[in-house]
Amino acid sequence: MPEIALTPAMAGQFFGRFGDRVAILHSAFTDVERSEQWRRIRSGAASVVVGTRSGVFAPVRNLGLIVVDEEHDGSYKQEENPRYNGRDVAVVRAQAAKACVILGSATPSLESRYNVERNKYTLLDLPGRIEERPMPTVELIDMRVEFLETRKQATFSRKLLEAIGLRLENGEQTIVLLNRRGFSSFVACRACGERVQCINCSLTLTYHKRDRRLLCHYCGYAEKVPSVCPKCSSEHIYFLGLGSERVEEELHQAFPTARIARLDRDTVTGKRQYETILQDFREGNYDLLVGTQMIAKGHDIPNVTLVGVVSADIGLGMPDFRAAERTFQLLTQVAGRAGRGNVPGIVLVQTINPDHYAVRMAAAQDYQAFYEKELTFRRMMHYPPFTAMANILVRSEKKEMAMRMSADLGMILTPAPEKLKVMGPAEAPVPRLKNEYRYQFLIKAASRKTLNELLQRIRSFALDRKWGATALVIDVDPLTLM
Repeated sequence: MPEIALTPAMAGQFFGRFGDRVAILHSAFTDVERSEQWRRIRSGAASVVVGTRSGVFAPVRNLGLIVVDEEHDGSYKQEENPRYNGRDVAVVRAQAAKACVILGSATPSLESRYNVERNKYTLLDLPGRIEERPMPTVELIDMRVEFLETRKQATFSRKLLEAIGLRLENGEQTIVLLNRRGFSSFVACRACGERVQCINCSLTLTYHKRDRRLLCHYCGYAEKVPSVCPKCSSEHIYFLGLGSERVEEELHQAFPTARIARLDRDTVTGKRQYETILQDFREGNYDLLVGTQMIAKGHDIPNVTLVGVVSADIGLGMPDFRAAERTFQLLTQVAGRAGRGNVPGIVLVQTINPDHYAVRMAAAQDYQAFYEKELTFRRMMHYPPFTAMANILVRSEKKEMAMRMSADLGMILTPAPEKLKVMGPAEAPVPRLKNEYRYQFLIKAASRKTLNELLQRIRSFALDRKWGATALVIDVDPLTLM
């Protein structure tokens, strides 16, 4: 599974069926707990393993089946070395063991779905819900119209507030999604426009109200909220943007008697907290669950009859060719949390971009239409699944050094070898991260063989020039270009 949050419910089902033959593997375990599970698997005492990404390496004897749940999920890709994708490792490992792989998803990645067309995979279709329960009704709420009618820049539309109120009266539960942590996205000065940035990264700090601090979500740097602008000493500091913490606070103000829980990286630091919050919500101890993408997938809570999405287009502006696919997947997945019991579900999606095909087709729950449209775009632009791709990062704590190394590397990549397209060098979308300046090359290739040959040349070049151990990052099949 892609997330630790999904482990307890999934493991519970397997324990119910297979008892002590089940082992669990994920990163929230201590080293002692993890090694105990590892030994049980290796000895054969546990023949069923439930785990997150690294569980794909479990020493299972006589492997017969690997099931990758939510196979499209970006959490399967490790963003540090070794930069493997758990789903792809599962396929390769199953081939070696002559085992079967099931890649499960309501919104398969374009690469996996395209492999069906190439007769690499077999498609098994589940066209309906269990017990023929109806799919939830999805409605788009245009927040531009909402603003014109109310003249208020509100977090929640009138319709969403009314729907939440109705669920509270009926004793039903609601999930509210905003895929951004914190209280405010950034802090700025009204006088000079200065934004408070991380000292290690070229990113604004996010305001976390509960902890009364500004936090960098990339390197973990934190500082106190300034009382005056660090640039012009003005006292006119203001908070912009919206995060899940603020959504929770505004819901408390709108519904003072409602029991509200929040599930994001800030409220849970270990597996026990995940389990406690989700189990309490499942048992009806909370009326509303607010959170980021971790509440959008896999959870089966029958009493949830309403899902509200605040700012559905939050990911569409990312500098990434997969932005539309991720938005479509997230909206479709979170919509699937509603109406899993006997009462039909309703999904209200707030957006300022209701005409975007990813938002529109997610509302229609039409995967096939989205797949065909997105595939046309990828084919035209020569993006995966039609090409193999690699992201090359050159990093240094000194900007001049990073520029010089990337320029030197650019020389050997110009002109680009046949059947390869090289873009760059250019500043990475986040030019400075964790005290390192970053320059980027994007390489597209018609075949993996030619791509691998070029990557070997690049590695040899870095070794010959005696670059530092962390100066060159090669990410094959990148899921993010940040």
